[in-house]
Amino acid sequence: MAGQVPLWHHYVQAIRSREASRVQDFQRAEDTLLTLLEHVHALDARFLVDYSHHLEAFQFALRSSEGPLDMQVPLRVDADTLQIEELGASEPGAGPLLCRLGIPREVPGLEPWMAEDVFSASSECDAKCCGYIVPSKVLGVLKDLLVAAMVHCKHHGLIAPGSLSAASLQEEQLQLSLLVSSGWRKIRFNIVPVLRRKCGVPGLEGARFTPGFPEGTLRRIVSHGVDLVPTSAQHWRVCTSYLLTRLLGELGALRGHRLDSLSLLDRVNHERWRDGGREPGLTFDHLKTVLLWACSLFPAPEDWTELQGAVYRVLVVLLCCLASRTLPHFLQAGRDLLQGGSLDLGTIYQHVEGFARQPEAALRIHATHLGRSPPPRTGHRVRALLQLPASDPAYWATAYFDVLLDKIFTVQDKDRVAAMQRIFWKTKSLDSMDS
Repeated sequence: MAGQVPLWHHYVQAIRSREASRVQDFQRAEDTLLTLLEHVHALDARFLVDYSHHLEAFQFALRSSEGPLDMQVPLRVDADTLQIEELGASEPGAGPLLCRLGIPREVPGLEPWMAEDVFSASSECDAKCCGYIVPSKVLGVLKDLLVAAMVHCKHHGLIAPGSLSAASLQEEQLQLSLLVSSGWRKIRFNIVPVLRRKCGVPGLEGARFTPGFPEGTLRRIVSHGVDLVPTSAQHWRVCTSYLLTRLLGELGALRGHRLDSLSLLDRVNHERWRDGGREPGLTFDHLKTVLLWACSLFPAPEDWTELQGAVYRVLVVLLCCLASRTLPHFLQAGRDLLQGGSLDLGTIYQHVEGFARQPEAALRIHATHLGRSPPPRTGHRVRALLQLPASDPAYWATAYFDVLLDKIFTVQDKDRVAAMQRIFWKTKSLDSMDS
């Protein structure tokens, strides 16, 4: 394996070499969008401009995939003055928490949000709320404002000709999509109205406060609250994207190859498993969640000091999620990120397992890296072990993943070896599969 280390590091260095240019591309596109949104605010003060996107630039630099990015537009309303009616999940154990934003009776300062263009009156005479802020109406108003702002900015030369495409704004959907040119690159942004709620975070009461992060980090970040974003014509939903990105930023401050492993797998996913983005498959958000779980399940700093070992720690968690067809949301207990979509999990599993067995072909950047590949690193026993968490959630623990990892690397820590031995006796019947 020592002979393969330069190949891994060379691949990561090639990814890192693109980070500065990607940050510059993001910032140029962001400048164009902020100019547009500043005029949106000038036209309608109910919509604010958020200038704090350094975490989004940092996350964009990690990616090789080119999926759309969210540009949040905060609503100018105090969440504490609203009546937030929680309705439960869209589907049991699958979707995010849904809610409605009610306007309480006789509360001053909410008159702008009782205008007909964003408000729907309640038909119940004895209801606590006189009506609700309707997401489809908010999106409709924001769409018209974006078009008007675009015309103004182009007419006054505030944005470069051809830098914005609003063709997708004409589509009838619960998102406003803009294509922004940044040099030779085009970046798609979803313009998302958000209500920022600081207190009483719905749906996060069961958040896991896990090891792997500096003490108090997870609790401090979760205490900031969440965003509520449109999810249907009448309903809003809890969105934790900002919290997860902040957690990713915390990992970036730690020593080791945590973020390198994410960048490497995202590039392999984009170029190999998804054929340059032409095929459906895992997203950067899927891989980010897997990394967060891997950092929790492998909390020791020494777990991340060696690049190849760091990548395999993420891989064993990803393979287990694909084999059990379950990827738990890191903050919202019971929510499965692999459900509710059209992913071909069987095909994705084959891609990921193929890389785990013999990664060298995917890590070759040009012909000078061609060479003999070592024998496969996984066998039937590992594939059988991967199925266990589907039948018994107790296996979702460090000892179980150490067992998987030990098929490839040697774990030295005595306490962890003892835990591995205890869990191994529960799985000794699997030994016969290799005989």
